[in-house]
Amino acid sequence: MNTATKAMIREAMRAARRAASGPSIALPPALARRLSIGGGVLASYRPIDGEIDPMPIVSAALAHGWHVALPHVTTRHAPMRFLGWSPAMPLQPGPFGLQQPPADAAECAPDLILTPLVAFDAALNRLGQGAGYYDRAFALLPDALRIGVAWAAQQVPNVPVDPWDMPLHGVITEQGWIGPETL
Repeated sequence: MNTATKAMIREAMRAARRAASGPSIALPPALARRLSIGGGVLASYRPIDGEIDPMPIVSAALAHGWHVALPHVTTRHAPMRFLGWSPAMPLQPGPFGLQQPPADAAECAPDLILTPLVAFDAALNRLGQGAGYYDRAFALLPDALRIGVAWAAQQVPNVPVDPWDMPLHGVITEQGWIGPETL
């Protein structure tokens, strides 16, 4: 693991993410086909610190009968849980500036995880905030589709990869879809 390299990429890409703007993301055909099957659980997130808003995808999932969950974090070392959420449900403040469902909301096992990130590369490797929440969630949910949601400016030539890192199945940016045509 090259911690210095990851730290440098995080610093540069957080600044790029905060400076990014433009149109919101659009539902790519590969994901539209997957959502049209309906009946699953989509994990999403509420954006913080310049993250691109995944709500267009969440809205499409809800229209196709999917249930939605958001991450719930308690401490740095406790695993992140995905708890059921609907747009009418009030959120509560959590660590790191998160807005999350109340702790007593129903726990869900997502079929598809919309994942915030700091940086990604063309090989669909992801660099997160550094606490490992999503890496641990991915390990517990190996069959869930992992879809990164980011600004195009967050793409880098190469993301340093550690043995526990799991690549994404695709990335959605304001410029389009990066990944296979079918999910």
